[in-house]
Amino acid sequence: MLIVLTAPLTETIDHAGYFIQMALASLPKFGERIINSKYPRWKEVERNEDGSARVMPAGVRLLEASLLREFSPQEVVACYPDDLDRFIGPDTRLVCVSTHNPLGVTFAAGVYASVFGSSREPINSHYARQLFEKIKNNPYRANFKVIVGGSGGWQIKQTNTYDELGVDCVVEGRSESADVLELVRRAIRGEPLPREYDASHPRSRDEVLTPDKRTTFGVVEMTTGCGRRCHFCVPDLNPQLDVPKEKIMRAVRANVREGNKQISLATEDMFIWGQIGTGVPFYFPNREALLDLYSEIVNTPGVEQHVLSHATLAPAVVDPLLIKKLSDILLDKSPIHLPSHSTHPRKKILSPLIGLETGSTRLAKIIMPGKGAPFSIEDWPSVVIQGLTILNRNNWFPVLTLMIGSPGETDEDVKATLDLVYEIERRKLFAFLVPSIFTPLHDTRMQHKKGVTETSELSALQWQLMMKCWKMNLRPGQHSWWGPTAWRLGALGLWLYKLRRINGPRFTWPLLMFASALPESLMQRMGKLYRPKPLKIKSRKELLATVKPQHWKYLRADNGDLPEGYVEAIAAGRATG
Repeated sequence: MLIVLTAPLTETIDHAGYFIQMALASLPKFGERIINSKYPRWKEVERNEDGSARVMPAGVRLLEASLLREFSPQEVVACYPDDLDRFIGPDTRLVCVSTHNPLGVTFAAGVYASVFGSSREPINSHYARQLFEKIKNNPYRANFKVIVGGSGGWQIKQTNTYDELGVDCVVEGRSESADVLELVRRAIRGEPLPREYDASHPRSRDEVLTPDKRTTFGVVEMTTGCGRRCHFCVPDLNPQLDVPKEKIMRAVRANVREGNKQISLATEDMFIWGQIGTGVPFYFPNREALLDLYSEIVNTPGVEQHVLSHATLAPAVVDPLLIKKLSDILLDKSPIHLPSHSTHPRKKILSPLIGLETGSTRLAKIIMPGKGAPFSIEDWPSVVIQGLTILNRNNWFPVLTLMIGSPGETDEDVKATLDLVYEIERRKLFAFLVPSIFTPLHDTRMQHKKGVTETSELSALQWQLMMKCWKMNLRPGQHSWWGPTAWRLGALGLWLYKLRRINGPRFTWPLLMFASALPESLMQRMGKLYRPKPLKIKSRKELLATVKPQHWKYLRADNGDLPEGYVEAIAAGRATG
């Protein structure tokens, strides 16, 4: 085959569910035994009649669709790693690899592996290295070039592991552009390739290419970019575009046609879709457009499950009725259950991925000043609490990510985040809190900043934040997947013996807190743990009162809690841009 596309096994499976993917990205290699015991068939994959991959990550499918505009289906194939020897032959001139974590240093991946020692690479990184080794040792290796794409290419660039992995070129960006096709032509001609190549991004929604083959988890692109301009984020640097509905639906139907029963819209923020180009600021959702899109997707014959991707908290505060109506549409098709909290008849929930990142307004102003728009970042804790309250009320229990050890983070910043986490607990709100260590991602505004790099560098306060989050995730009464209290107690001896040696004495008291070895309040009184301070949280009405008057016209009157003078201002035409 002239051009062969592939990806690590851990990135091509979808039948075992999102939690398996998360575990593969977070657990060290020896943790694979746990996955094997719970899902012994996780490595099984489906093939087409010709041996090509039936399922591939959306990025691989996008490249495949881009290549098929110029090359014939007899010249391009997407296959699993175990099938490379079948498709790589004397005529092969290019092998393209998509990977999101080749070396194990993304936000979540590597963090929990490093708890067990910095040498413990995550499972998905092990399989990525295994794939590169297979390609490197192929008997026809001298005949073809190896190009790496995907969100993890920057790791190879930063560590200069081109020769170690057998990589000729790392491409950053998307594959629709003409410059990527020219790079492919150069590879096929056997010409030297640059080590690094930045592909141009589509500048309009019409330039966005949509694959017509099955993707892992039925991923279909919904938007690019975000608009909030967080300094640590790569995707937000892309143009803010939304994919036209007709393209989305074509991709949905293609997934269903090829046997996929699940759809997930890929986006940095689901709430920006539908108002880009309308003149409405991106932080005021287009309710009607969103409801129309999601309704058509879940009502497409063959779609049995729908899983939310990324979202933000502020839009829930702006338009609670949108959240309620989306719940009415989406809950029945959600595959995720949380019996301890859900009020749905079948205990279903929606669980988008949302960045909380920090509870410190001082730090938030520096690294993510637009995170709470249209509200001031000074009110970020109130936006988090009010947004989570609205989401929980509608059976949304999101995965909230936090960053620990950001550049310039002080003890007071960590305390502020702990205050917010304890406030979530005090109000009996629930989210799956996933803390990770700051990672200076390539090409972001913080790529040259230095924060904490290993869990062994965490302070006692940072350890308290890490372990408090996981204690809340594992609190008694949660879904059995998260494990009972007995698991924490049973692991205590091992963790104290082994992990304290790796992570130092600052780990001890937070670990005892996690294991419920002593009452948390007692450890706080003893001075071993930080005692949180109660937060003054603004009500939704108070938050809406801080919205700029020129933006009042975008607030929906059917949500209530409108700012004082809203009706009069609208009637008099004063709430205009």
